[in-house]
Amino acid sequence: MRTDRGRQRFYAAGWLISAVVMAVAGGMWQLHLREVEQRAEEAERTKDETARRRAVEERLRIARELHDSLTHSISVIQVQAGVAVHLARKRGEEVPPALLAIQEAGADASRELRATLGVLRSQDYQDNVDCDGSGLGHLDSLVARARSAGLPVSVTVTGAPRPVPSDVNQAAYRIVQEALTNVSRHAGQACASVHLHYAPDALTVQVNDDGDGVGAKSAGPGLGLIGMRERVSALGGRLQAGPIDGGGFQVLAELPVPAEPGRRS
Repeated sequence: MRTDRGRQRFYAAGWLISAVVMAVAGGMWQLHLREVEQRAEEAERTKDETARRRAVEERLRIARELHDSLTHSISVIQVQAGVAVHLARKRGEEVPPALLAIQEAGADASRELRATLGVLRSQDYQDNVDCDGSGLGHLDSLVARARSAGLPVSVTVTGAPRPVPSDVNQAAYRIVQEALTNVSRHAGQACASVHLHYAPDALTVQVNDDGDGVGAKSAGPGLGLIGMRERVSALGGRLQAGPIDGGGFQVLAELPVPAEPGRRS
């Protein structure tokens, strides 16, 4: 009888010890899991901080390169154009429209460069990335410069014009700017037309010209169309660019725009 009781006590003590060991092991396992999770979270935070630091360093490097390589050249262009305009007026001569266009383009390039450098150096880069001073509000100035440089340009706006998001606004301006630049470079003696159409859910930008495109054969490959496609793709839009039947070239971009509250799209 005593042997049975001793055996039962031994078994009970064994189960108790086993339960305690299992509880301790379970607690230690939970602590280990939490420690692993904390390490993973810390590694992820460190990775994100490293990536942000490298991005900031790269932005600052680009800002320095832009400043060193472009600021001086643009300033020289502005000064030389200003001197030429001053001398022409001093002699009582009519200032060539192309020279005035160079002067205005230099001033605009300087303004945009300063704004871009400010954005690159800003701590709030994501909030300011599209606020570099360009947009459809400057379209009239852009068209005036193209006309003064000898390119006839017409502008039409259809639909219901309204404010659009800053990234769409800037992309539309840059598309028109690049398209008109390409017409001036490659289309020969041509006329260009700019058409903006505001739909409830999109802004369509269309730039046509009636040139022969002869200059494009010797101009070599460029990044203009690639940049347009990248801008449009980043916004989830569509871009078509190519020759038109009967002669000329067309750039057609459709940029999605969120519908106004309360308006059916």
